[in-house]
Amino acid sequence: MDFNGTWKVYYEENVEDFLRVIGAPAIAVKMRKDNKPVIVIEQKGEDFTCTIKTPVITKVHSFTIGKETEMTAVDGRKFKCTVREEDGKMITETEKFTSVREIIGDEMIETMTAGSVTFISKSKRV
Repeated sequence: MDFNGTWKVYYEENVEDFLRVIGAPAIAVKMRKDNKPVIVIEQKGEDFTCTIKTPVITKVHSFTIGKETEMTAVDGRKFKCTVREEDGKMITETEKFTSVREIIGDEMIETMTAGSVTFISKSKRV
C-alpha cells in the first residue's frame, strides 16, 4: 500500500447526497460541493497522517491500521472508526459509512457508502 503523497481531487460523484445521508449540516454540504480538496497522506509503516485541505478548512487525522481511532468531521462532529488494509486497499468503517481507498494506475479512487448512497472521489498525485 503506497498512499504517500499529495493528491488533488478532480472528480466527485454524489458528494451532496452522501453528506446529507450521514447527517452533515446544510452549510457543510454547500461549502463542500463547491470545493474539491487536496489530500496529503503521510505513511510510515502502519501509521498514517491524512490532511484534507480546502480553501475553507484544513483537517488532520492520524491513525494506525487495525486500531480504533476518533476523527472529527468538518462540522466538528466526532466519530469512531477503524482503518484496515485488505488487498492493498485502505478500508475505513464507522457506524454511518464505509470508505474504500485504492490506487489504480496513477489515481487514488475512494468509494464511500452510506445506506443506499455511494460517493466516488478520484484524485491524482500532484
